[in-house]
Amino acid sequence: MALFGESKKPFSYDIVREGEETILMIDLEEYQKVPSLEDDPVVMAKTCDLIIESGKITKIVFLQKRNYEYDYGQTLLIQEIANLYKQLTKRKDFFSYTALLSDITCGKWANTWYASIQNTISNLLRADPIGAYVELVRLSREERISSEKSPDQQYIKCTQKYTALIDYLIGLLEKTRLIAIAKPYIAGYKIGDRSVYSKIFAATIRPDFMFTRLMATFPHDAEEIDTYTVGDTEVTIFELPDSVHYLYHMVPPEFKLSEEKYEILDTARKIMAEHKPSKDEFVNPERMRQVFSNVGQDLIEELSSYRNLKLKAEEIEQLTEILVRYTVGFGLIELLLKDEKVQDITINSPMGEVPMFIVHQDYADCRTNIVPTIPEAESWASKLRLISGRPLDEANPILDTELEIPEARARVAVVAPPLNPFGLAYAFRRHRDKPWTLPLFIKNRMINPLSAGILSFLIDGARTILVAGTRSAGKTSLLGALLVELMRKYRVITIEDTLELPTSSLRKLGYNIQAMKVAAALSKGGSEVPADEGIRTTLRMGDSALIVGEIRSKEALALYEAMRIGALANVVAGTIHGDSPYGVFDRVVNDLQVPRTSFKATDIIVVANPIRSADGLHRWRRVTQLTEVRKHWEQDPLLENGFSDLMKYDSRTDQLEPSDDLINGESEILKGVAGNVKEWAGNWDAVWDNILLRTKIKETLVQFSDKAKMPNLLEADFVINSNDQYHKIADKIKEEVGALDSKRILAEWNQWLQRTAKKMNI
Repeated sequence: MALFGESKKPFSYDIVREGEETILMIDLEEYQKVPSLEDDPVVMAKTCDLIIESGKITKIVFLQKRNYEYDYGQTLLIQEIANLYKQLTKRKDFFSYTALLSDITCGKWANTWYASIQNTISNLLRADPIGAYVELVRLSREERISSEKSPDQQYIKCTQKYTALIDYLIGLLEKTRLIAIAKPYIAGYKIGDRSVYSKIFAATIRPDFMFTRLMATFPHDAEEIDTYTVGDTEVTIFELPDSVHYLYHMVPPEFKLSEEKYEILDTARKIMAEHKPSKDEFVNPERMRQVFSNVGQDLIEELSSYRNLKLKAEEIEQLTEILVRYTVGFGLIELLLKDEKVQDITINSPMGEVPMFIVHQDYADCRTNIVPTIPEAESWASKLRLISGRPLDEANPILDTELEIPEARARVAVVAPPLNPFGLAYAFRRHRDKPWTLPLFIKNRMINPLSAGILSFLIDGARTILVAGTRSAGKTSLLGALLVELMRKYRVITIEDTLELPTSSLRKLGYNIQAMKVAAALSKGGSEVPADEGIRTTLRMGDSALIVGEIRSKEALALYEAMRIGALANVVAGTIHGDSPYGVFDRVVNDLQVPRTSFKATDIIVVANPIRSADGLHRWRRVTQLTEVRKHWEQDPLLENGFSDLMKYDSRTDQLEPSDDLINGESEILKGVAGNVKEWAGNWDAVWDNILLRTKIKETLVQFSDKAKMPNLLEADFVINSNDQYHKIADKIKEEVGALDSKRILAEWNQWLQRTAKKMNI
């Protein structure tokens, strides 16, 4: 055995143990071919020899410029062949030339028979076990045919002994998994043909400078159903014949570089790895990345010049981006997060044994061709500790934080031992690059125009709103869209334990918004302010709309305190887990210990839940209820008509439908909003007319965007501008005619839309 660094001789090796893995690391840096079990008989034979020498292993890794890794299942196949070879070579008494001559009358055929068996066992079995099996079957068949045609009784007797030996060997090979898997492909097999091995073995590949493994080859028998690019990364979606999962297959640029570029990157990474970023540097990850990017670019330019390799500016930029990704960044996780169609990423333990899984915008649950490893998982954990300032250890095995990289933001949940007995596990929830808007939700059919009009009316009416739903129902995204409906003249304070709301984007769009971060519900100790204290603090910060990211624990009491005093007559809103209005009541009152009378401070509950297809393979996000909480009940709002649906989801039309209470003007909350507006007080028709006006504006914006092929009209910057114009036009017309003339408002708003869109297209 040669230690790495001491020798470059091909097939020197080491045994590395990572957790439960026993890895055979084979150095093929100086080997003249790309190492491959499936393509190279020499590599297969040598690997068998090393397995025999090393004992039981769980993974094989060939080290070259790229590392080629074979997982436990594939390693087991080759290990069985190695064990069989070892078993047979020990049976000298059974397979020797002397054994074949035990009957001296068989001597004249023994030379040929011995040579055939010797070649099959000693040479062919390790390098081409399928070929060895096919050869033995052929020998057995030929000897039987010869025996049947021969009149020589002595030959027939000797042949029976020889074929019995061959059949014994065939039986041993048929007990191996490799031959069992290969049998359907063996018809017409020619010795030396490696195509069958390519159906069985497929290495995951990674360059030297990264830990994550990638299954680079396309799957056999899979159907390609979509392909697109994310920057320089190629993404292909496959439908798999043996799974309900789709396969999300990624080929990033780092897997397509020349050998010279790989060497430069590997050298640069080793140099930059000498500097370990401090906690202070991680306080501002954006600045840290920029510093590393500048240093990395200089280093790559210097190394390429030293190697007389002329690189273009865009090539240096690409190598720098890759280098930063694998030093202070999060590797291939970053490329997944840059794909706007990826919504969730889950990484389960034990690391290195299972691929990452994602939830895709178009294809729902997919598995990927990316397999993270233990070193990478530990590296992520260290970085997230520094970024968040929160612990992750045996006393605190749960970490909730946020991750912000160029072009993407995500919420991250990490679970560590002892809660997770098998190591680290991760869940990344990708946030949309720009804030969601109600028109975007209309386009995606999560809501319809009328529900958007009602929500817009309620936001302007300064109501208290809870957005409820199950996990992954889109609660936080919908709450962010409601933020966009707030007029920019109001001050907004958000409170979250993990920053998910689009506060930075809204601040850049001119909002007077202050984000506050409080301690996570599951955290123990630490310097962060508890959520309930954070909410009470906001009440002393002046006239502000209060937005709570998620109501989880004792902050519910403080939130209802804010609701009851009206948060100084402004909007109070938040998200909560619950699949129905009564489910929200039950959670707030029974789980979170908020008094029943305080729950009446809730005006509106918006329920968002995933809708599934009958076959269970598809799901869509929908708002399923828009419900008001009435105030004239004592014990149970469900039994005492305390809940009144304004709109409810109808599966036949796949949208929210208005209730009789809404159509007949029997909504206490909407009337309450009207009671604070002189023109609307006691006039339901005027209230309904304004809701329909807002509905028409949202609907027109979506239709115009589709017709003009201008999807950017549905993004937050334009929607905010549209809302501002609505308010300005309404105020102007009210001054002119003394009332809100919906027809005139809509006509002028339409003119503004046409003019503005035309300017944007010039």
